[in-house]
Amino acid sequence: MNLYLLFKSLHLIAVISWMAGLLYLPRIFVYHSEASHESQKDVFKTMERKLYNYIMMPAMLLSWLFGVLLIHSLGVTVFAELWMQIKTVSVLILTSYHFLLGKYLNDFAIDSSKKTSKFFRIMNEVPTIILIVVVFIVVFKPL
Repeated sequence: MNLYLLFKSLHLIAVISWMAGLLYLPRIFVYHSEASHESQKDVFKTMERKLYNYIMMPAMLLSWLFGVLLIHSLGVTVFAELWMQIKTVSVLILTSYHFLLGKYLNDFAIDSSKKTSKFFRIMNEVPTIILIVVVFIVVFKPL
């Protein structure tokens, strides 16, 4: 069995799951910030916590794990290539964004969020832009 292709497949599955969460959680934050009833807010808190802890966090960790295994398969010399440098920076930004969403989740959990629904609508665009950059960089691999 070709381990590289196995790692690549598992990496893609994990990244797709992670991206789904990165795109959906800020959307839940939009609705949560607009909610007026306590019962609605409690539902959003549960949704946010489960999405972050049971889907996003494992997916992020698996994305990193299989990404590192892919790098190991290719050799660390792949970092000499521009596309890998751009991808690495992009993944670091996405990881920081992931943990920033975790901070906002904690703010909502203790009812101390001061951010508006408009803020979260804008924040929701960040992973989309990074996803587009990473896909084109990885597919075209510029020198």
